[in-house]
Amino acid sequence: MKKVITYGTYDLFHEGHYKLLQRAKALGDYLIVGVTTEHFDEARGKVNVVDSLLERVENVRKTGFADEIIVEDHEGQKIEDIQKYGVDIFTVGSDWEGHFDYLKAYCEVVYLERTKNVSSTMIRKEKFPIVRMGIVGTGRIAPRFMSESKYVSGIEVECAYNPEMVSAIQFENEENIPVYTEKYADFLQHVDAVYIASPNETHYQYAREALLNGKHVLSEKPLAFTYNETFELYELAKKMHVVLMEGIKTAYCPGFQQLMNVAKSGKIGNIRDVEACFSRLANPVSRERTDARYGGAFLEFAGYTLLPIFKLYGTDYSEVTIDSICDENGVDIYTKIQLRYPNGMATAKMGVGVKSEGSLVIAGTEGYILAPSPWWLTHKFDVRYEDPNVIEHFEPNFQGDGLRYEISEFIGKINGTGRRDYKLTEEESVTMSRIVEKFMMERKKNKALE
Repeated sequence: MKKVITYGTYDLFHEGHYKLLQRAKALGDYLIVGVTTEHFDEARGKVNVVDSLLERVENVRKTGFADEIIVEDHEGQKIEDIQKYGVDIFTVGSDWEGHFDYLKAYCEVVYLERTKNVSSTMIRKEKFPIVRMGIVGTGRIAPRFMSESKYVSGIEVECAYNPEMVSAIQFENEENIPVYTEKYADFLQHVDAVYIASPNETHYQYAREALLNGKHVLSEKPLAFTYNETFELYELAKKMHVVLMEGIKTAYCPGFQQLMNVAKSGKIGNIRDVEACFSRLANPVSRERTDARYGGAFLEFAGYTLLPIFKLYGTDYSEVTIDSICDENGVDIYTKIQLRYPNGMATAKMGVGVKSEGSLVIAGTEGYILAPSPWWLTHKFDVRYEDPNVIEHFEPNFQGDGLRYEISEFIGKINGTGRRDYKLTEEESVTMSRIVEKFMMERKKNKALE
C-alpha cells in the first residue's frame, strides 16, 4: 500500500484546498492529512487564521479524501510523521516548490500544481469569502507579495496586470498566474481587490479606475502626488463602499505598534524630538537613481520616515521645510524634511545615493528610544535613560519581510474583521500627500530654473 502525506492550514476551506487534497489522494492508496494548530501557524508566520482547529479538521474530513487526519504542532514533525507512518510520498502545493526538498532523504517529494483561477469556494463561511486579488505591476515587489500572501488566510492571488509585455511574460512564467497586458478593465473583471505595485506616477489612475469599478485597493505609496487627488480617492472609496489602504508596511508591523505605544506611555516623558532615517545605496541604473521626475529618495522613503512623526505628534504641524541633494541627472539622492510642532520638532531623512545610519530616535524629557536599522521592520528597540546602565530592551515578534501584516490588515478590513482604522489613518495618509505635493512643486520649480 502506497502512503501519501500532506500538510496545511486549510483555513476558510475553498476549492483550491479541495482539489489539492483530491490530487494528493490520487497519488497513492492511503492519504494522511496533517492540519496545523493555531499556535504552530503563528510560529511559522501565518498571521490571521480565522477558523478553529476543530473546524479545519472537520472541513478536511468532509471531503472524504483523507484516510487519516493528524495534527501538526511543532517544527520537525514532518520527518517524524514520515518515519512513524511509513510514508512513501510527501506532497504539497507548487507554491512551496523546493522548500521541502530536504524530505527527499526520507521519501518521494511531489509538488502539485496550484489551482488556477479559483473563483468560488467549496466549504466556507459566507461572511468570510475568499478575496480574489490582482497585482498591478510585475516588478521586484510583486514576487514578494505573492510569497507573503501565502501566510494570510482569505486571499487568493488570481492574476496580474502589466502593459509591459516582457515583464508580464516573465512574471506569468515564474509565478504561474495569468498576466493581462491590454485592457486594465478586463483585468479588473477577474478580481475583488487590487494591489498596486506599479511605478509611482501610475498609482493614482490605477487606483481611481479600480475604485470606480467597485474594487478594494491596496496601493504602494504614494497614493497620488497631490492633496486633492489623494482626498478624492478616499472619498471615492467611501462612496463605492470599498476599502482603500496605503501600503506603508511599517504601519502594520506589530513591533512598530509596540514601539509607538511605549513612546506614548510616558516612559520617556514628553516627546520633544523625533529623528527617522531610511537610506540605502540604490543601483545606479535603477529607477530610483535614473528617473529625475518620479524616482529619487523622497518618493521612495518619505512615507516611512514621516510615519512615526505623524504617529507621535499628529498631523497638525506648524511648518515644514524640504531640502535635497541632487545628482547630475536631477535625482534627489538625499532629502531631509524638517517639521516644527508647537511643543517639538522632527527630522525625516532619506537617501538612495547617500548612506547614513538608518535609525529612529525618539527623544523625551526623561529618556529616549533608539530603534536601530532596519527600524521600519522593528525587530528590536531600546529605551534608554540618563543612567547609561539602565536599558530596557524589546524584541517584538516579526515574521517574513513585514508585508504579510499589511496584507492581513487589508483582508481584515474587507471582511469587516479589522479593528478601527488607527494603524495608518486617512488623515495621516492625506497629510503625507500635502508634503508630497510640496516636494513635487519644488522639484518642478527647480527644474524650470535650470
